[in-house]
Amino acid sequence: MPSDHLPARGGRRPGAGRPAKEPTRVIRLPERLLPLVTQLAAIGPGQGLPPGAWALDNHGQPLALPFFATPVRAGFPSPADDHQEDRLDLNHHLVRHPEATYYLRAKGDSMTGAGIHDGDLLMVDRAIEAAPGMIVVAAVDNEFTVKLLESTPNGLCLAPANPDYPKIVLKDAQELTLWGVVINVIHPVFPRG
Repeated sequence: MPSDHLPARGGRRPGAGRPAKEPTRVIRLPERLLPLVTQLAAIGPGQGLPPGAWALDNHGQPLALPFFATPVRAGFPSPADDHQEDRLDLNHHLVRHPEATYYLRAKGDSMTGAGIHDGDLLMVDRAIEAAPGMIVVAAVDNEFTVKLLESTPNGLCLAPANPDYPKIVLKDAQELTLWGVVINVIHPVFPRG
């Protein structure tokens, strides 16, 4: 077949490939990290980490902080123990389902009785099946809230942990979507800023 009848293939295309003279490096990584690295590579400047991605230390490992195994007393002081036991990765200890866990900042004071204050960081797990008695992140008619899931004779309702707020009792036309169960609360001792 004459070459003038073949469709044009190959060659340089505008915008394809890496920028000229950009250095590259070959790296080896465990296959389990490939989806995370691919996701991180697709992020543009200033976009932050994707949901489920953990901050990494200088060695590419999930960030782990020093852990001193000696407990600190909240009552009478005890002699200090100077030796560091290990490094502690809170994600390893607090997260059961990394692919389904995300963080969310609390706003308002409707859950102060449950230890959730304005500005607290909530760790939410979408893989846990919500049940009455659990604190959940929910959307009622597309409005997000964090409340205690309660069972009533008429069905489910969302209850605050502050007597100044009313319960959210679902009406027939309202739509409830559960976005996960709150599994941990990070409450700062000092105000941020």
